[in-house]
Amino acid sequence: MIEVRSDEQKYAFLRKEGSQEKNRYGDNIELTEQGNALREVSLNINGDTGISENPDRYKQHGFYLNADNCIGCHACEAACSEKNDNPAHISFRSVGYVEGGTYPDYQRLNISMACNHCDDPVCLKGCPTRAYTKFAEYGAVLQDPDICFGCGYCTWVCPYNAPQLDPVKGEVSKCNMCVDRLEVGLKPSCVSACLGNALDFGVIENLPDNREQLQAEIPGFPTTDITHPNIRFQQTRQNKREMTRTDSMPLKYHKDEEVGKYKPVVDEKHGVKKQWNWKALLMTHESSHVIFTLSTQAILGAFLILVLGNMAGIDTMVAIKSSAAYIPLLILMNIMLMIGLFKLNMHLGKPHRFYRGFYNLRHSPVSREIAGVSLFFASLLGFSIFSFFEVPVLSGLFAIMGVISGPVGLFYMYKLYRIKARPFWDHWQTASSFVGTCFSLGSLVIALVALTADAISSSLYGSLLILLLIGLSLEAIGHITHAHDLKRGAGEGGASWYLQTTRFAWPYIISNVLLGLSIVVGSYMIDAPSSTIGWVILALLLIAAAVIRRSLFFVLVIPTTMPGAFFWKNKGFEEHAKETGLADMPQVGVRREAHRTFNIGELIQTIKETTAREAIDQVKEIFIWKKV
Repeated sequence: MIEVRSDEQKYAFLRKEGSQEKNRYGDNIELTEQGNALREVSLNINGDTGISENPDRYKQHGFYLNADNCIGCHACEAACSEKNDNPAHISFRSVGYVEGGTYPDYQRLNISMACNHCDDPVCLKGCPTRAYTKFAEYGAVLQDPDICFGCGYCTWVCPYNAPQLDPVKGEVSKCNMCVDRLEVGLKPSCVSACLGNALDFGVIENLPDNREQLQAEIPGFPTTDITHPNIRFQQTRQNKREMTRTDSMPLKYHKDEEVGKYKPVVDEKHGVKKQWNWKALLMTHESSHVIFTLSTQAILGAFLILVLGNMAGIDTMVAIKSSAAYIPLLILMNIMLMIGLFKLNMHLGKPHRFYRGFYNLRHSPVSREIAGVSLFFASLLGFSIFSFFEVPVLSGLFAIMGVISGPVGLFYMYKLYRIKARPFWDHWQTASSFVGTCFSLGSLVIALVALTADAISSSLYGSLLILLLIGLSLEAIGHITHAHDLKRGAGEGGASWYLQTTRFAWPYIISNVLLGLSIVVGSYMIDAPSSTIGWVILALLLIAAAVIRRSLFFVLVIPTTMPGAFFWKNKGFEEHAKETGLADMPQVGVRREAHRTFNIGELIQTIKETTAREAIDQVKEIFIWKKV
């Protein structure tokens, strides 16, 4: 643990005080009972086995922000980053702000925010590697970057932008509540460094000295319903009725006079001009997810159509199994699914740690999706091998495994996107899109391969067309309903609709046209279902529509996150920095994302120039695909 300085100021020490039994959410503030074995366990900070004698050690602690006093000096940011040795592009605590009014009656509200060590931490439940733990000591939610493999799912589910994904190290880290300081009776570094006496820290629901309020919300702070955060606010100054963000997020906060709270509404700060932005749509960090979800859903759909059709004894499905196209179809399905899984794995910050994705099957939908899809891939591979060697018993066993594991993987693929902190995804349309893609792209894969076999009757293509049209109709209904709900809604969902109809308006319109044309062409082909030209045209329309729509699915989402500043934590500035070259300057705090490539020459040279022990460490670094 750290040593307490002899000249440490009084304000830097924790108060010793009583507490309430329950917090405002009805959760216990005392996290363990007297005599619990957990009270005899050390946090083992830096190898120190000591246990603090703080009488409040097992009570839920939290931060307190007096917004009246915050002057936006960023001293808390600097102190936090210095203590944790953070690089310029990572900050566990950040200061953003909202503003209202005009000169001379202008108001700015600064908000200093880090991890809120919530009662119900969604990061802990969502993390597939179990890198998060909520401790009985101080109620701290701690994260181990060494366990993390860099999927970034915790950054999706957290409403407060607390977990920070480092594109250089390929791992997530976050505020650790300065538990090493708490153990010796000191407040966190950010609190001790605050110049305006705006930040404080202590047992939750306890009012600090010389303070008047214990509010749970403030303009710009997301709803507390998602995680029950442990932070309280004071703001006695009267805010303007409308407070706007200075970052590029198209949101502002409007006061609902009936309930006396501020609610997020759409801010059309970027105008209403329809734009293209193809590069921003297609060349994104989430392109791997686009490829993975589309390929997995297409192959799952094709597999279920083939296997269930054969199990049901449908003549058209039995016919393709006995045709020359069957084995090439199975080979293509395996290749497509392998490409999707490869792209997903290489999307990780630490791809060589992929196996850690199975660690949290109890809670994480990501772990369950990985398990389901991986088992489906094994089932598809086994089914294909034993179908080729004509071993019906084993191929049938793997077929049953695939029929079970595939839909399970698809279900949790859907569940992992039902995130309350991302309203654009939190809609049943996500399920209709995924299931519709299984029908449409799955049917398309079978049809395109079947066209190479002359012995297949036109009735097969007719059946596939019907399934394809069912899938397209399901997608269309979901998209129409989703657009209708977004258009009527406010907040982050309404802001996503605003981006969809302005910044990405033309890709959105084109995807709708392509989807409609796909339905029209498919309907006309009912009378001539075996038309090669018709299937080729349908394939081009359908694939283009699927890629654009799935890319929009990832690009348009707006999280319920904290306001940024004009430069810091501003997505608009980050894009500008990458376009103009400012991102090449580390002090700007913006880093590019690109995987490091493996160099065999570097490996050989390392072995030559280092001792055996050093070589092993260096080789590990070379084999780790870092983001630089």
